[in-house]
Amino acid sequence: MNAYRADGEFKRDARYISDRITADGRDGWPVEPGRYRLVVSRACPWASRAIIVRRLLGLEDVLSMGVCGPTHDARSWTFDLDPGGRDPVLGIERIQDAYLKRFPGYERGITVPAIVDVPSGEVVTNDYAPLTLDLSTQWRAHHREGAPELYPEALRGEIDEVMELVFKDVNNGVYRAGFAGSQEAYEAAYARLFARLDWLSARLERQRYLVGDTITEADVRLFTTLVRFDPVYHGHFKCNRQKLTELPVLWAYARDLFQTPGFGDTVNFEHIKRHYYAVHRDINPSGVVPLGPDLSGWSEPHGREALGGRPFGAGTPPTAPADR
Repeated sequence: MNAYRADGEFKRDARYISDRITADGRDGWPVEPGRYRLVVSRACPWASRAIIVRRLLGLEDVLSMGVCGPTHDARSWTFDLDPGGRDPVLGIERIQDAYLKRFPGYERGITVPAIVDVPSGEVVTNDYAPLTLDLSTQWRAHHREGAPELYPEALRGEIDEVMELVFKDVNNGVYRAGFAGSQEAYEAAYARLFARLDWLSARLERQRYLVGDTITEADVRLFTTLVRFDPVYHGHFKCNRQKLTELPVLWAYARDLFQTPGFGDTVNFEHIKRHYYAVHRDINPSGVVPLGPDLSGWSEPHGREALGGRPFGAGTPPTAPADR
């Protein structure tokens, strides 16, 4: 649930369940293969981070994944893609059920991604920012052979700095523009968004990835916004100074990642468009989902190899996805 400040600025509700699943189990939730289920929707950019990181690290066999449909009602996301409308592992129709199982009368946002403890059926955490970092650091013993270092210790300071800027102005910036409650708030968010995109273009003009010469968590977090930019943010959220396809450096960078195993093969453009246009009736009252834009360009050559860098460092690409 989100709110507006007096000046009409969109404010994201950041009250998440802050428990963490760690190697030492200090919050009461130790890393255990097969114990937990990651619940996502391919429509949601925050959940998409977790889908990508899980796949890049090869955690599919130790952390199962339940996929909600692209739309939801006021109550929560539902498992309408599964036979009978129930998650086959958790046996529930709504992710809300896992929240209420642990916290009866839970009044905060029912969000994805969420990790559920399968034996108890209770939600463990929905705190999406540390969730993916923990997959890199706390689940290390279960990474696939050849898994990349998405959060290398030597670069964490720079990665954290870049991710914070990207979150404030881009990841959350598109929402601040799209859900602005006043002209002034919209224009301020619009200006910050495109100033940061220009900054990112300048940074990526001379280097293939955001930090260092391999893919890191910072690239994952920027990608999930860029891949949604033309299908929904440009028109639906009024972020229309330019399309992504009109920003040469970022467009090539996004295609480079999209064509990297673990990124584009997790994306479902139909789910993305259905979610934003059908659910956000305050912005799009009719619920009509546009047919465009043309998305065929994502497979075109990007030329970013000329900048050097190795996507997976000394590691290897993930194998073909088992659960699209």
